[in-house]
Amino acid sequence: MFTGNRVVKLLKVKYPIVQGAMAWVADADLAAAVSNGGGLGIVAAGNMPPDMLDRELTKVRELTDKPFALNIMLLSPTWKDAMELAMAHMVPVVTTGAGLPGKVIDKLAPLGITVIPVVASIAYAERARKQGAKAVIAEGMEAGGHIGEITTMALTAQIASAVDIPVIAAGGIADGRGMLAAFALGAEGVQMGTRFVCASECNAHERFKNRIIAANDRSTVVTGRILGHPVRSIKNKFTQAFAEMEENKVKIAELDKFGSGKLRAAVIDGDVENGSVMSGQIAGLVKKIQPAWEIIEEIVNEAAELSRTIGARFD
Repeated sequence: MFTGNRVVKLLKVKYPIVQGAMAWVADADLAAAVSNGGGLGIVAAGNMPPDMLDRELTKVRELTDKPFALNIMLLSPTWKDAMELAMAHMVPVVTTGAGLPGKVIDKLAPLGITVIPVVASIAYAERARKQGAKAVIAEGMEAGGHIGEITTMALTAQIASAVDIPVIAAGGIADGRGMLAAFALGAEGVQMGTRFVCASECNAHERFKNRIIAANDRSTVVTGRILGHPVRSIKNKFTQAFAEMEENKVKIAELDKFGSGKLRAAVIDGDVENGSVMSGQIAGLVKKIQPAWEIIEEIVNEAAELSRTIGARFD
């Protein structure tokens, strides 16, 4: 299975499944569990202090001998520290988001580190390829957290037609049906965040996980468009207050201050009313807590079975 898959070959993994890079969620424990299950686990640097990130990268090596990745958010004030730590730890794979990846590729590619940017448009995908990216993650607006403006279905197909490097689809994927659909659109891998929040190895607060499990198809909302960085999360008191502030045209500095620290409050402290419960629209399909390996096997097996039977629908 997947013997000719370019994502599998590039990442040196068993399955072309990548764990989403979720700040405060994607730590060494979750990344190692996903990697040990055959996918590519990711440690999310986010705004993590360098000494903490250093410990997480040391820990993930202790927990797995499989490939893993570090995500560097280029809008973070600590992104240069994260890049230095990627070099110091010789992280096999780095994914980037929220910025142009050229400066990261120039530093890391000569060391043999594979750099895969997250992109939300054809223009960014083409630019990343020209800068030396080995693959791209096409993330649609269905995803949780920071999002673009194009849906996964439209974005994946167009990027796959525009670039000759492997495309990994992200946003709105949580099961084998989503994986197979992404492959039909031209992707050779999938990235999932929301589904892995509910992995038993994930250290997110129980209340955070339960909000995802209780969600339905209309549970999420997008805020922050006025800031230029829209975010998808589950509706609660925080999103309602933020939306009202946007509607009342509150100054951007005040909006920034109001939103600061809210993701940590939800993920770590379990304040799922006044914190930011970032989640994708696909949360309605996530109904239980499972080990990461079981999630991966379930998705791969479902996709494989569907690929064998779906042809009958055309008879």
